Amino acid sequence: MKWVNHEIVTGVIVYGATGDLLSTAFAMAGAIFPDKVEGRPGAKYWSWRARHRGWSHWPVIYIAILAVMQMGLLPQGADVEKGAAFICIGALLHIAEDALCGKVPFLFPWQKVGIKLFTVGSVTEYVFSMAAVLLTYIIHAQLMLK
Repeated sequence: MKWVNHEIVTGVIVYGATGDLLSTAFAMAGAIFPDKVEGRPGAKYWSWRARHRGWSHWPVIYIAILAVMQMGLLPQGADVEKGAAFICIGALLHIAEDALCGKVPFLFPWQKVGIKLFTVGSVTEYVFSMAAVLLTYIIHAQLMLK
């Protein structure tokens, strides 16, 4: 997915689930983190493409960070913990979103899984993103009515 769609979909999902702007901001930062650490394609596109969706898209890393945080082994403090947790959640949502338009690592970094519902940058990607936003809104509205 394009970065803008990662940020919108992740932001809406997290805000819909938490109602917290700070958590949403951290998750939106995490939503571009896996691609950001890989760098920009630039002039060396094929070299970048060969590395794309590699270790930075391996969900085990982010799940392990969340587990270590639960054990209290990382620096603590409400904002630090919230920031780290929601950056990891944003990265995990990024990986799940990418798994819908290609393959990403799963249990092992070299084992890639996914489906190709749409091509990155296509109209279908934007329709999917809008549908995800609307579905999140509908679910949130239904839960608020109860």
